[in-house]
Amino acid sequence: MSNKINHSMSLATPDALDITNTQKVALALGIIGLFILALALFNVDFPNQGLFLSLALGLITGGTILYSREAYLKKLEGIKNDGVWLKSISSRGVWGWIVGVILTAFYIILYFFPKYLGLGTDGAENTGLISLFDPLSKLLSGRPASQWFVYGTLYTIAILAFGYKFILKYRHNRYQQLRTVSVMFFQLGFAFLIPEFMYVMNSDLPYYDLKSIWPLNYYIFDEWSVKAFLSNGTIGLALLLFGIISIFVITPILTYKFGKRWYCSWVCGCGGLAETAGDSFRQLSSKKLSAWRLERWLIHTVLVFSVVMTTAMVYTYLGYSSNDFWLTRGVFISLVIAFLTLIFVGVMVFKRKELGKDAKMGAIGFFVTIALLLIMHFTSTTDHLFFIKGGTLRSAYGLYIGSLFSGVIGTGFYPILGSRAWCRFGCPMAAILGFQQRLFSKFRITTNGGQCISCGNCSTYCEMGIDVRAYAQKGENIVRSSCVGCGICSAVCPRGVLKLENDSMKGRINPNEILLGNDVDLMELVNQK
Repeated sequence: MSNKINHSMSLATPDALDITNTQKVALALGIIGLFILALALFNVDFPNQGLFLSLALGLITGGTILYSREAYLKKLEGIKNDGVWLKSISSRGVWGWIVGVILTAFYIILYFFPKYLGLGTDGAENTGLISLFDPLSKLLSGRPASQWFVYGTLYTIAILAFGYKFILKYRHNRYQQLRTVSVMFFQLGFAFLIPEFMYVMNSDLPYYDLKSIWPLNYYIFDEWSVKAFLSNGTIGLALLLFGIISIFVITPILTYKFGKRWYCSWVCGCGGLAETAGDSFRQLSSKKLSAWRLERWLIHTVLVFSVVMTTAMVYTYLGYSSNDFWLTRGVFISLVIAFLTLIFVGVMVFKRKELGKDAKMGAIGFFVTIALLLIMHFTSTTDHLFFIKGGTLRSAYGLYIGSLFSGVIGTGFYPILGSRAWCRFGCPMAAILGFQQRLFSKFRITTNGGQCISCGNCSTYCEMGIDVRAYAQKGENIVRSSCVGCGICSAVCPRGVLKLENDSMKGRINPNEILLGNDVDLMELVNQK
C-alpha cells in the first residue's frame, strides 16, 4: 500500500492511474524522436537527413498514437479526465512550468533568432534543425526549408497526432469526432500541403493559407503581397478577391448560420492546435469575473489596433494624386470611415438591445478608431504615419500580433493560461466573429435548468473561461461572444443539460425568462416557444 498522503475527500480514487508498460514504451519512443530533433538543433551531422527526419517524426507520432490507444481503448467510452488536477503538467505544477518555458523559448527563437535553428542567410546552406527538414521541403516544393516550414511541419504533426488522441478520448461523441477530423483536414491540406504545391505551380505567388482570413492573414494587404497577386494574372487576382470576399461575404453568412464555431472549432489552425495538443490544459482557463473583464477590453483593443494598422498598412503605399490611381489616400480613408460608420449606425439602430450595457463600450471603440484614422490622415507625410516610418509601422503589426501574442503567449503559455489564451484575449478574428455571433447568429447553447445538478464539469472544462454552470442553473441560453462552440461543456455534462443549436433568432437571448424564484407564467412561456 502506498504511504502517500492523500488530501482528496473524493470517495473514488482521485489519483491518476499509473501508466502501463506499453505507455512507458510509447513515452520512450516519443522522447527518442525529440532527442533526434535536439541533436539536429546542436548541429549533429546526420549521414542521411531524410531517414533521420522520418525516424524522428515517425517516433513522435507513433509514440503519441500508442500512448493514446493504451490510455483510452481499454476503458469504457466517455470522458476520462482522471486526476487531471493532480498531474503536475496539467495543474500548473513543476512540469507544467517547464513545458511552458520550453515552448515559450522555442517561439522566441523561431520568431526572432532563426539563425540558432540553423537558417542559412545570404545564400548560405541551412544547418542544424532546419537542414534536417530540407529533404521534406525539397520533396514538396523543390526549395530548402525555412524556419516556417519547420514550424508548419511540427504544427501539423501535433494536430494530427494529438487529434487522433482527441478522437479516441471523445469517441462516444460524434460532434467532437467530426470537428476534430475537420481541423486535421484543414491543417494538413489548406495550411501545409496546398501552399507548397502552389509554390511549385507558380513560385511568384506569395504564401497563402486559404483558410486564414483577415485580420489573421494581416499580410494579404501588404504592398509586396498585393503587387505579387496582381502581377500573376487571373489566379493572383482570384486569390486576392477570394480573400476580400471571405471577409465581407463568406464569414458573415457562415457565422449567421452556425455561429463562430464554423471557423474557431472546425477550420482555424490556432483553434485546432488548442483543441488537440492543448486539450490537457483546457481546465486552466480562468473563470474569474476579472478575467472576463480583461478579456473584453483586451480582445477589442487588439481588434481596434488591427483595423487601424491594416488601414495604415494599405495607406502607406497609396498616393495623393488620382491621376496615378483612383484610390488615393483621401478616398481610401473616406471609404474606411464610411464603412465603419455604416456598421456602427446599423448596430445601434437595429441591434442596440442585444448589446445591452456593451453598447457604451462599442461606441467608445468606434470613436477611438475613427479618431486614430483621422489623426493618421492629417498628420501623415509621404514616409511617416503617426510620426513613425511606414515600414516600421507595418513590421510592428506583424511583431506584436502575429508573433508575440499569437505565438509566444498564445501557444507557449498553454500549461499556464490554458489552451485558448490567444483565442480568448488576443485574436482579432475571434473578436469579429464574436461580434457577429452575438448580434445576428442563429447559434446558441440551450440549457435545461431543471436537470442541472451543479456538478461544475461544464465550467471547469470550458476553455474560453465561461461559467457555463451559472447559465445552466438558471435555464438561460448561452449566447456569448467568446463561445467557440467546441461543445465540450455539453459532452462532459452527466445529465444532458446543454445542447448546441442553430434555431430562429426569436427567443435566442433570454436573460430574464427563467430564474429560480421568479414569478413566471410557465404555460404562457411554453406556448410562446
